[in-house]
Amino acid sequence: MVAATAAAGLAAAGLVTTATSASSEPSPAEPAAAEPVAAEPAAAADGVAHGDVILNMFQWTWTSVAEECTSTIGPAGIDAVQVSPPMEHIQGTEWWTSYQPVSYKIESKLGTREEFKAMVDACGEAGVGVVADAVINHTTGADQGAGTGVAGTSFAVDDFPGVPYGPGDFNDCRKNIANYGDKQEVQNCRLVSLQDLRTGSPDVQDKIAGYLNDLIDLGVQGFRIDAAKHMPAEDLAAIKAKLSNPDIYWVQEVIGAGGEPVQPAEYVGNGDVHEFNYARQLKGAFGGQLASLQGIADGKLPSDEAGVFVTNHDTERNGETLTYKDGDAYTLASAFMLAFPYGSPSLYTGYTFGDKDAGAPGATATGVDDADCGSDAWSCIQRDPAIAGMVAFHHAVDGTELTDWWDDGGNQIAFGRGDAGFVALNNGDGEAEQTYTTSLPAGEYTNVAAGDDSAATYTVGADGAFTATVPAHGIVALLPAGT
Repeated sequence: MVAATAAAGLAAAGLVTTATSASSEPSPAEPAAAEPVAAEPAAAADGVAHGDVILNMFQWTWTSVAEECTSTIGPAGIDAVQVSPPMEHIQGTEWWTSYQPVSYKIESKLGTREEFKAMVDACGEAGVGVVADAVINHTTGADQGAGTGVAGTSFAVDDFPGVPYGPGDFNDCRKNIANYGDKQEVQNCRLVSLQDLRTGSPDVQDKIAGYLNDLIDLGVQGFRIDAAKHMPAEDLAAIKAKLSNPDIYWVQEVIGAGGEPVQPAEYVGNGDVHEFNYARQLKGAFGGQLASLQGIADGKLPSDEAGVFVTNHDTERNGETLTYKDGDAYTLASAFMLAFPYGSPSLYTGYTFGDKDAGAPGATATGVDDADCGSDAWSCIQRDPAIAGMVAFHHAVDGTELTDWWDDGGNQIAFGRGDAGFVALNNGDGEAEQTYTTSLPAGEYTNVAAGDDSAATYTVGADGAFTATVPAHGIVALLPAGT
């Protein structure tokens, strides 16, 4: 979800975000002449699949994403990028303006339609798919009144000619959600003033599907469904059935809270669902004891239906999860996520901030500067050699089970992935030497988390044992030498 001008209402409602989502507007059956559909989708990357590594590139411009796919993301083996919503939205410097749709033109402060298409093509050529953040629950907020979007499209309350949407395309409830124990209210009333689309209407579904199909035509290979919790699961199923590729990857934002009537399990028939409790538990463990992570999959969605993350653009702002501000713990948690056999992992790269509403560095009402990983203003986790090594580890151990768990009862843990790899993590303040028992074949192994071609090798004996000294707040992740 995303923040809106009345963000305080979310906190009062007990949501895990201080921002309100804004959905993208459906494109009409035939796109406007100003936005011709690309003749061919991008060629290159295979389709995004469950289990692939996705990098959430929050508020990166299309030009920056294209350059990073070529220089870093593709070579690192990251399978896909998730980009911020690519539809026209309201003007404003705050990041959450990107989540308040005005029309379904592929024209936002992150770039033009042409730049979006060039990005998809460049990433595809680098072997990287593109997942678009799709805001389809609502339009911009009623509190905005009338205005003009970043691409020049006018709008007013209940009047969005750029789609077009009129009064009958919104749900009858015109109040803000106040009671999260009332399913009808959660799914039919306004999320912090954002105007709630009548997603059960076939006409509205057609418009939303038209927008998503336009993105598919441009080469998009997946969708992150913003505010999915606020739409009935059957409405999302009907929309997905109207897509030109109804089997396309998508992952749904459903923030589950105990006792609420809307739960993540309702949505798994449509695709993956983000498992927020995973990220919450990671924060608790890295602020407490890593030994508790052995059971991190317990009581959660099945692994083949879960999307997992360490942080996202909402939770890094409300303090619910670890963030770049946690330094080594954030890196270690990301490494654990890539190594542990549960869910489909999403890494996160955004920008540094003090004000939770602040837009990306250099943001204006209608534009955002290109990302700069040479600056401390951008977090750029994908540039961390340890993370690149753990992406390689994730792929090398794909399909293997958790084996040989070891912990010291505190902040040192280790585990294997069958006979394919083994990882040890130390969240303590001092280095730790340990002899580990593994299921690895005898031979020479390299610590791929070292990020150094000259990293020392480790010898695993005939009994599967090896000895390693794991640095303070460090990682040793073994794959066969030469991998």
